[in-house]
Amino acid sequence: MHRRTALATLGISALLVAGLPGIASADPPNIPDAGTAQTQLGELTVAPDGSQDGYDREKFPHWSDQGDSCNTREVVLKRDGTGVETGTDCAATSGSWFSPYDDATWTAASDVDIDHVVPLAAAWRTGAASWTDAEREQYANDLDAPQLIAVTDNVNQEKGDKSPEDWKPPSTGYWCTYARMWVGVKHKWELTVNDAEKTALTDMLGRC
Repeated sequence: MHRRTALATLGISALLVAGLPGIASADPPNIPDAGTAQTQLGELTVAPDGSQDGYDREKFPHWSDQGDSCNTREVVLKRDGTGVETGTDCAATSGSWFSPYDDATWTAASDVDIDHVVPLAAAWRTGAASWTDAEREQYANDLDAPQLIAVTDNVNQEKGDKSPEDWKPPSTGYWCTYARMWVGVKHKWELTVNDAEKTALTDMLGRC
């Protein structure tokens, strides 16, 4: 799906997810299978990363309102958690969250971050610098692609804005899924990959 088409369908998908508070999933939606991910990786433009100049997280507004008093973070917490209960403000008051990055389970939402699989800064370096703020907001809140996932906060902070050549989930058993998610996001949003990143993704997909 091309980026412009993705922007047109994103809002509808977000509303559908927000309307299903009881559903829990170990993985984000629309992860391509291994064969599709291999094909999509081959279709990505290979180019050196661009400059970090001008980057600011505020240029990717998040977490956006998703209706019913919920923002994007709260929607993902409900989607990815088990037995999640929320208050009238949509904030999680109880539940449990399994982090596939490190195979840890948490019972406090404060121990969980919502990771951008392809980090905002990495997107900036590979194409998003030329987008409008509105496009970057939709990217940062994309509930339709495999871009947002609830994981252990310390692991997410360790990852930072690193690409797969520099960081992989501690759980090697998740590398195949992580690579499929990464490729799916980059393909949907027409972001570039550098040579080392493509090599790392190819190796990770080889585990599938």
